Amino acid sequence: MAAKALSFDVGDYVVYPKHGVGRVVELQSTDIAGMQLELYVLRFEKEKMTLRVPTNKAESVGMRKLSSDKTLKDALETLKGKPKVKRTMWSRRAQEYEAKINSGDLISIAEVTRDLFRADDQPEQSYSERQIFEAASSRLARELAAMEQVDEPKALEQILEILNKAAAIYNKDKVAAEK
Repeated sequence: MAAKALSFDVGDYVVYPKHGVGRVVELQSTDIAGMQLELYVLRFEKEKMTLRVPTNKAESVGMRKLSSDKTLKDALETLKGKPKVKRTMWSRRAQEYEAKINSGDLISIAEVTRDLFRADDQPEQSYSERQIFEAASSRLARELAAMEQVDEPKALEQILEILNKAAAIYNKDKVAAEK
């Protein structure tokens, strides 16, 4: 078996790009088709899902440790930026947003969260926009919660607070420009 570039221990929080933050609950050795296979058993509490990832495939599927403090700081800084809304068809934008969320990259997820956020005084979102926003903000909140050892609702509250402050600044500019 090839040398493992990535090594996770039981109890570690990890990020699996398509599912978000999970925890390594055990290392398993199993026999499949006559071959011995080492597996990471990941538990995703929110989805009540268990995933088995071969240890030699962990890196190629994009499994990683939680982000660094610097990356988290950059992601939270991204939330403070001005939302960028492209004027392309919604279906194309939705695909791009989904791809960013499933990339597992914290900053890309923060961009989607920022771009789809609507403050209370802004126009209503469509159902699909809200779904994608909730998926992105939840993914961001779970990683923030795991890193700061708080629960997900508390982390989400922190994210929404940042977004509301930023929206107040950018909406004030928009209102002033319209007058």
